[in-house]
Amino acid sequence: MKVLRRYRFHDGTFLARISGWAFLYVCCVAGSAFFAGATRAEAAVSLLLEQPYGKLNLINPAGHSAIYLDHVCAETPLKLRACSPGELGVVLSRYDDISGHDWVAMPLIPYLYAVDSIGGIPKTVNREIAERLRDAYRRKYLESIAPDGRDGASPGGNWYELLGSAFDRTIYGFRVDTTAEQDADLIANFNDRRNVQRYNGAFRNCADFARVTINRFYPHAIRRNYIADFGITSPKSVARSLSHYASKHPETGFEVFMIPQVKGSLPRSHSNTGVAEGILKRYSPPLIIISPVSTAVVFAAYVGHGRFSMPKHAPMVALVESSTEAFVGPQVRPFTEIAPVLPPPMMGLKPAQSDVGMLNAPVDAGAQVSLVRVEMAP
Repeated sequence: MKVLRRYRFHDGTFLARISGWAFLYVCCVAGSAFFAGATRAEAAVSLLLEQPYGKLNLINPAGHSAIYLDHVCAETPLKLRACSPGELGVVLSRYDDISGHDWVAMPLIPYLYAVDSIGGIPKTVNREIAERLRDAYRRKYLESIAPDGRDGASPGGNWYELLGSAFDRTIYGFRVDTTAEQDADLIANFNDRRNVQRYNGAFRNCADFARVTINRFYPHAIRRNYIADFGITSPKSVARSLSHYASKHPETGFEVFMIPQVKGSLPRSHSNTGVAEGILKRYSPPLIIISPVSTAVVFAAYVGHGRFSMPKHAPMVALVESSTEAFVGPQVRPFTEIAPVLPPPMMGLKPAQSDVGMLNAPVDAGAQVSLVRVEMAP
């Protein structure tokens, strides 16, 4: 009884006051969660899962993976900075044989279409157009990492993979939220460390680059798959791991989108596969004859730890179909022609009458999504 009397108020409002305090606490927690969510929605990082194409698909149908950041931009192909209002972000990718560098940063539009503005995106391409656009862009902006060959000819190497990726293949995007602080930390880390080629097809490939980069934002979200991929990181396994992680962590703001291959006479790309999946699809008939037990082990590894279906109804990003009249403002080339340092470029791409941000609103299946970020009026 003495204990109860200690908490008895003279006006008999004990329960009312406790209820008020509880209500205030719930409001504070809900408000904190709301503002935390608003902070996370400021920016995003996307895994770009690019389908395999050409002769390499016959040997290694894994495809390619890259990283797209919508609030980080490229000051030069080898230096990052924060985006200015209206800019579309940067794609970071790892290839071998590009002037001895580990990663290269490309603005989104050139990476996808080998042009420096939406108005220049071709609606159809053939091999001649693709090669001409890539070489023209290289001569303007990428001489520092892909200089002319003998007699002014195009150089060898894999520099062409940095331009016009959507000419050759369909690309799936797996997007999660980031914060301004996380983006700033990534910029500082990439600009400060040595950018020296580290590519290794087995253990430091393009998928490993994507895995390590996304883990900077979400630690341990993506791990090597030692069962279905035998320890080799494949682009599809990175997408699978990120999707599974996001299903358990809704605060990531996970979304998917698809960038279609540009129409034209170039061969269509093929679906991505993991290591075990690729072995089964390519070599299962002779493997069954040679070693049925080994084939069964590979099949079990794939079914148990490697099976992953690509999104069938992902919203489509179709910049090719965008009208140039829908954009206003100057469009300045992203890199200088010779010097690697330049003032911050301004893309200035804003819809005339729209307040829709990139992929933040729910979109029906088959709908077209704009990658243009809009600055809201105060």
